[in-house]
Amino acid sequence: MELNERKKKILHSIIMNYLETGEPVGSRTISKSPDIQLSSATIRNEMADLEEMGLILQPYTSAGRIPSDLGYRYYVDQLMQEKEAEEEKKEALLQRVDRMEIMLKQVASVLASNTNYATMVTAPQYKNSHVKFVQLSQVDEESLLAVIVIEGNVVKNHLIRVPDPLMNDEVLKMNVLLNSFLQGLSLRDINLELIQTMKIQAGVHSDILDCVLEGITAAIKEADELEIYTSGATNILKYPELGNPETATRLLDTLVEKKALTKLVDEAQELDDEHTGIQVYIGNEMKMQNMKDCSLVTATYELDGGGTGTIGIIGPKRMNYKKVVKTLKNLTGELDEIFKKK
Repeated sequence: MELNERKKKILHSIIMNYLETGEPVGSRTISKSPDIQLSSATIRNEMADLEEMGLILQPYTSAGRIPSDLGYRYYVDQLMQEKEAEEEKKEALLQRVDRMEIMLKQVASVLASNTNYATMVTAPQYKNSHVKFVQLSQVDEESLLAVIVIEGNVVKNHLIRVPDPLMNDEVLKMNVLLNSFLQGLSLRDINLELIQTMKIQAGVHSDILDCVLEGITAAIKEADELEIYTSGATNILKYPELGNPETATRLLDTLVEKKALTKLVDEAQELDDEHTGIQVYIGNEMKMQNMKDCSLVTATYELDGGGTGTIGIIGPKRMNYKKVVKTLKNLTGELDEIFKKK
């Protein structure tokens, strides 16, 4: 039996409400669901179709509807499976986050080993990061875990203390509310009017909403921070022109300090506004005085969703440019292919 999305949502709402209250469910109750933005008249028409299909029943005249045996069967066989499939996708997404971080660290390490230079790889960044999804889960009677995933697969776990235990269906309603309103929004889109509307929908659980919004703000700010993985910083000591104590100390400080690395990446991106591919910066072509004795070769890799990252190789001015450029071209091509397959 095939149902369109509208009928699925209405059937799901009837079943969830009936499981909670044991009372027949009317169109007015369904219209209050944040996941169903339809008029009562439209809902009544859809309910009539569901009743004709044998999925819901009207126990007596002028009453709402309750699920039939066939309706429960459809819920178990179809709607629950779809929900489980959605959960599996979310789990796969979380695993992908871990894999990407591990992969980028490995890229930095392999590059350093193969070139004998210092390397850096930035995690992909997005402009105006958006919320991908929010998932509340019951930890115990006093706490909920909010898993917040932001564009770029930045994951933030936020523990929320609750004054009273929540029922499973209450947690489900909060998940529906959060994702219905917040999915796809950036921080600038989450305004006071939207928050007030959500608080009205959340009712007595508006305090939970406040905690989740705090977590989302933190996650988006984290997504905007530049994550940099480095390797081979001590390789520069192998080159006599970079090995004297003053020069080496200056370079090592730059390569291990996040603030300095961020400045270095920002400078490279500023010099290459259009991310046109392989870029070579020699000595004084970089603004950072600490890098005047070095060369930096950078390349950009891209994700399908629009995220971009930078790979950089730092060495003496007499570095093997041909080998480095060829290595970066091959590597960025491989990364583009890998990320497009995910």
